[in-house]
Amino acid sequence: MTETKSRARPAAVLLTKAAEQRITDLMAKAPAGSIGVKLSTPRRGCSGLAYSVDYVTADAPFDEKIVTPGGNFYIDGASVLYLVGSTMDWREDDFSAGFVFENPNAKGACGCGESFMV
Repeated sequence: MTETKSRARPAAVLLTKAAEQRITDLMAKAPAGSIGVKLSTPRRGCSGLAYSVDYVTADAPFDEKIVTPGGNFYIDGASVLYLVGSTMDWREDDFSAGFVFENPNAKGACGCGESFMV
């Protein structure tokens, strides 16, 4: 009998330390009942898809779950294909703050940077 070994599948999205810290900060002030933060790619904007990060209150069957030191991070099951290989970072400066995505699947983005296409 041949024994097969399975290895852990890498997460669809790599979180930087700054993104993990932001998830920790968000979960520290999350509404009651929140079990984590969820990334999805709803259809909107000039290019078709946008990044959306929201609190989540229940596990969904096809969502990917990434356990971080500060809380659970979910990726919407329907969005995973658009996000595989991406890096999610949190950046702040004097004028803005937000999650920033490096997505190798994005073929273009709108001029305002609010949406992307695959």
